[in-house]
Amino acid sequence: MLRKKPVDAKTVRLLMPQWQGGISSRSYPLGARLLAWLAPESDAPLLEVPIASYDPASIAMEDGIMGRTAILRQLRAARHLLDAYEPDRVITFGGDCLVSQAPFAYLNERYDGTVGVLWIDAHPDVSTPEKVCNAHAMVLGTLLGEGDPGLAKEVRRPIDPKRVLLAGIDDMLDYEREVVDRLGIPSVDSATLAETSDPVLAWIRNNDITHLAIHFDLDVLDPKCFRSQLFNNPDADTVIDAMQGRLTMPQATRVITDAAQAADVVGFTFAEHMPWDDINLAAMMDAFSFMK
Repeated sequence: MLRKKPVDAKTVRLLMPQWQGGISSRSYPLGARLLAWLAPESDAPLLEVPIASYDPASIAMEDGIMGRTAILRQLRAARHLLDAYEPDRVITFGGDCLVSQAPFAYLNERYDGTVGVLWIDAHPDVSTPEKVCNAHAMVLGTLLGEGDPGLAKEVRRPIDPKRVLLAGIDDMLDYEREVVDRLGIPSVDSATLAETSDPVLAWIRNNDITHLAIHFDLDVLDPKCFRSQLFNNPDADTVIDAMQGRLTMPQATRVITDAAQAADVVGFTFAEHMPWDDINLAAMMDAFSFMK
């Protein structure tokens, strides 16, 4: 039974080591836990969403989405925790990109549909099951009430597309661009952000955004500068044909810091942390019988 929320739980940290929504990888659970461990100390309670242990054989294709049943169960579990604690601010450690759905949907309701969303990512995440089977590529679409109806149904109050800014995206697939253009979602490329945060600050100012949720997919970073991401899997047999990020960590830090000075950051997600070296080192240690 969930214990009663503490009186001072205005901020919560949500640990959601979800792996089913991404390209199946054992790096997701450890990546999320390492994020929570690396974060600065805080009095905010750390709420862990129950996630099934990593086992690719345990999930299957369901209506075009891998692991749909597990994903829906986990989305609802995350929302149950947030509804119980009723925080004003949610910091999420994931896991695949879909971990932003429950906290951002919760925050948009809490702030009466006024939350602005800064989506810092190399990809727009507005896909559908007709195009891909991995739900992490659909999360922004479902937050907007688009995309897969089953996932979008979990968003009780869709976010206004006018209050969304894509940041760090340099190219899109044709069907992604169709959605983005149809909804009128503005975008700022990485070359611009490398020089200035001004377009982000102008978007915040022009749309009267006082409460801001930031989704930070680590693949927006240049894989040569940040190694713990999808494109640097040392065991991959093939090159992943997807847009790679180009921002450096100092550039991303500056953009986020500037945005946080212009609006109250009520939500922040770290997603797609894939610590390959740590995964392989853990496997090596596990092979030693004398360690057990």
